[in-house]
Amino acid sequence: MNTPLAESYRLCGKIARRTGKNFYYSFLVMPAEKRAAMCAIYAFMRRSDDIADSTANPDVAAEGLRQWRATVDAALRGETTGEPTLPALADTVKRYRIEPRYFHELLDGTEMDQRVTRYQTFDELYRYCYHVASVVGLVVLPVFGYKDKAALVPAEACGIAFQLTNILRDIKEDAKRGRIYIPAEDLRRFGYTEEDLLAFRYTPEFVNLMRFECDRASKYFDIARAALGNEDKRFFFAARIMWSIYAHTLRRIMRSNYNVFERRISVPGLLKVLIAFRYWLSNTLKYSWLGRSWHPGNPSPQTE
Repeated sequence: MNTPLAESYRLCGKIARRTGKNFYYSFLVMPAEKRAAMCAIYAFMRRSDDIADSTANPDVAAEGLRQWRATVDAALRGETTGEPTLPALADTVKRYRIEPRYFHELLDGTEMDQRVTRYQTFDELYRYCYHVASVVGLVVLPVFGYKDKAALVPAEACGIAFQLTNILRDIKEDAKRGRIYIPAEDLRRFGYTEEDLLAFRYTPEFVNLMRFECDRASKYFDIARAALGNEDKRFFFAARIMWSIYAHTLRRIMRSNYNVFERRISVPGLLKVLIAFRYWLSNTLKYSWLGRSWHPGNPSPQTE
């Protein structure tokens, strides 16, 4: 039996609140209908990750993702699937005219995590970051309501910056799972070996390596900020909240002298709330559409 649309949206919101962390704080300042759409998209990503992480057997995970891909395609065609979050996703895709191919690209990135545990070059890592993070930006652009196609540039750059920050923050946790995302060419360049990383050796070579990687991530933050035109800033305030949270995380890594082995670097929840409130207040003073009410089934405001 198909899950009623309103219940599907409520479930997606619950999933985003429980596990969304940085994403959900950025959703809070959006109008209700856009926040619901973002939660539906997040729930799809969360379900994809859960399937990939549900087993240590890559073949089993790959089969689960293959079935999930087929189920999502069916839901986007308007078919009943029995998956409770998919009615909301299908409604969101139709409402905001999101290209379905992006969901395939996201699943391609999830599958990469099943097959690849090392990256030889930054070009290889960039491709991974694009699929697991930049595509998220391309999915949510129609929800934001951008006007200028040039917004595709900051969307892609933001994804790269966010994912590189995640990689640097989670080096220790990933190493425990046998994964090294830092390109092998960079390890060689700074004289830091895989064995050093897997043993969590905090050395001068590691500091130099991390300084290089953080500078690279910072460059993509700068590209995203510079590429976002003034006309689109009103539509991108939620993305700018996320940008600020991730930029804070990267700065904290730098201020710790890059010692991500000692403790996991994070931005406190209160600071995330304050960041979200700052952007909410700024945009509320400028634009009047933030407080509009909405519930599933109502027509969406015209997307730009």
